[in-house]
Amino acid sequence: MSLEEFRESLSGTAPPADAGLALQALWWVGKGDWERAHRCVQEREGEPDCDLVHAHLHRVEGDLANAGYWYRRAGQSVATGSTDNEWAKIVTRFLLRR
Repeated sequence: MSLEEFRESLSGTAPPADAGLALQALWWVGKGDWERAHRCVQEREGEPDCDLVHAHLHRVEGDLANAGYWYRRAGQSVATGSTDNEWAKIVTRFLLRR
């Protein structure tokens, strides 16, 4: 699946069937459901992919201190640039590993 196909899937009612929780969270936040996305990543705290998406979600929320904590837990640098670009980069990274 490409980034564009993933974006197109946002018109559906559920994330792609084979998406892990981190990718599901990105799908939900892509649809504007931050709370549901947050619940997804909370299910697997401690897993680097979920921790990275958790950081992204708090950045989207505007809670940069909390985002920084989750970036550190994920072993990643704090993102810069727009949250939309970060979302696309993370989605692409996860899709390429599938």
